[in-house]
Amino acid sequence: MYLTLHVRHLAHQLKAAALLVLLVVFLSSCGASKTISKGDKKFEQEQYESAIEFYTKALDKADNPGEVNYKIAEAYRLSNRISQAEPYYKAALDANYRKEDAYFYYGLALKANGQYDKAMGQFQDYLRVGSNPELKARAAREIESFSSVRDILDRGPRYEIQNLEALNTDASEFAPAIRNDELVFSSTRGADKIYLGNGEGFIDIFATPLTDSLAALGGNVRKYEGINLEGMHDALPTFTDEGRTMVFARSNEGTKKGRQNVDLFISFFRSGAWSEAKPLSINDPRAWDSSPAFSPDGKTFYFSSNRKGGLGGNDIYKSTLDDNGRFSTPENLGPSINTPGNESFVSVGPDGTLYIASDGLPGLGNLDLFRVENGKPVNMGQPINSPGDDFGIYLQNEYKGFFSSNREGGKGGDDLYFMSKSARKRVNFIVDGTLYQQREGAKERAAVPNHEVTLQDEAGNAIRSTKTGESGQFTFALDTASTYFLISEKPGFFTARQRISTVGKMPKQEELTEEENEVRLTATLVLNEIVKEKPIVLENIFYDFDKADIRPDAALELDKLVQVLQDNPGISIELSSHTDVRGSDAYNLDLSQRRAESAVEYIISKGIDRSRITAKGYGENQLVVKNATTEEEHQRNRRTEFKVVRIQE
Repeated sequence: MYLTLHVRHLAHQLKAAALLVLLVVFLSSCGASKTISKGDKKFEQEQYESAIEFYTKALDKADNPGEVNYKIAEAYRLSNRISQAEPYYKAALDANYRKEDAYFYYGLALKANGQYDKAMGQFQDYLRVGSNPELKARAAREIESFSSVRDILDRGPRYEIQNLEALNTDASEFAPAIRNDELVFSSTRGADKIYLGNGEGFIDIFATPLTDSLAALGGNVRKYEGINLEGMHDALPTFTDEGRTMVFARSNEGTKKGRQNVDLFISFFRSGAWSEAKPLSINDPRAWDSSPAFSPDGKTFYFSSNRKGGLGGNDIYKSTLDDNGRFSTPENLGPSINTPGNESFVSVGPDGTLYIASDGLPGLGNLDLFRVENGKPVNMGQPINSPGDDFGIYLQNEYKGFFSSNREGGKGGDDLYFMSKSARKRVNFIVDGTLYQQREGAKERAAVPNHEVTLQDEAGNAIRSTKTGESGQFTFALDTASTYFLISEKPGFFTARQRISTVGKMPKQEELTEEENEVRLTATLVLNEIVKEKPIVLENIFYDFDKADIRPDAALELDKLVQVLQDNPGISIELSSHTDVRGSDAYNLDLSQRRAESAVEYIISKGIDRSRITAKGYGENQLVVKNATTEEEHQRNRRTEFKVVRIQE
């Protein structure tokens, strides 16, 4: 009886404990749900930083962690911090949260962190599963521009850059301009009020005296008097009329209603002070108007806008000024400049050259900087551009200037950088090659058109691929002082491989005639047909007298056969050793077998599966020169060969 009561009591305790656990889980889930709801409310109000805080707090206890991770990622993306969204998109997809747009935006996040190959995989996945026509078109453009990205990475640097460490802070500094003897810039430093969209302060306009020493640039920083308003973004100033006229962007008090109230304002410097800023007549009240820039003569005004009738997100527009300072109706610069993506942060160099930032043109990250040459934007390459956002350039002259970037290694969200044209003349290395195939018995080799050729680095990693032209020709850009392999494969043929190197090929600076020069190398790749049982001689495989040990010089030659087997994993071979007629038949047969086995063991030691290679010593039974008399003829008989005995289909 006592035992029965004890068991019943224990069962009651266990049931109560289980109910308590369920209650804790239920309450925890309810708490997480309420926290997520608070995050959703902040998200709807476009207060993304607050939304992230609520989502992150609820993440560990949420019933749907995939969805919560996706919401965190979207909050980072929509607050212009897409690089930080990468782990959250990944976590959402790993948790089987199948919001199809996540594939595309995860690709953008990977690209913003310089993971280009993985990004291309996500864009390809989106083309497969996505249904949003706009995002599918963007994914297709990203894939199409992939080769351009590689070309940009391969270009020699045209500029040297330097972080303005004395000026930058852990806040954001960006959009440099020069007025008189001061560097004027925009920054979130020292803000009294936080902008809930990204958790930083509201933006104000600042100035600091220009100095000859970049290390000293940043002393006596001051806010622009009479311009900055509390609780508003004031940023991106541009100047004309010897610095007496300023146009800047003012925007966004941080509410959903105010999301589109980014407008352009004008102010005049009179009697030692800036006048009250007034909105420009060309603002569109239903659009985002920003990124102003005057031409050097002050007669043309450029800006960025997402107004109706554009080609994509933000487009570049221009307006002309008459003698009375009135702005003409803005004109879209058209598809030669603007894309379905975003073009913004326009500026004009002292020589009238237009510069823009774009995420719709082939680039290395989200925003890249472009110089407009002959009416077409040209990517400015590394190190100006990076996987991060690179924007807001200002050229003092053709040799130096400033720009903004949120790349890794900076001090804050956005940092200011100094750029100067490299004094060294640039050299671009290019390899021009032709791919052929050689069939057994054919008198001539034939060019192979429309066939893939891959460029590998010295470690065997694929860098990029291309298709041959009608005559089998192909071209790759190469880095300086680097070694590569050109690879091409075709069923029924040995993989074609050629080493190409730029090491030691850099011309002396005094020998270069242009600012930018080309050094072109040539290559020939041949796909040789695989013929079963056809002996192929391995040259220069020598052994010491009466020995079967692999000498260092023989090892170098056997390494080439190892490479053949690695390049052609579907073949199995017989490796054979042969002797000359000097010595007894039995001795020669034993020696050749030991040498063949020694060579095979060496090859297996390099990672080749033993099942793919057989050792066979033939002694003097298969002479290529019968009745040999000279040492040269005996040496031809003393050979090592291999032949393909099996091909895995």
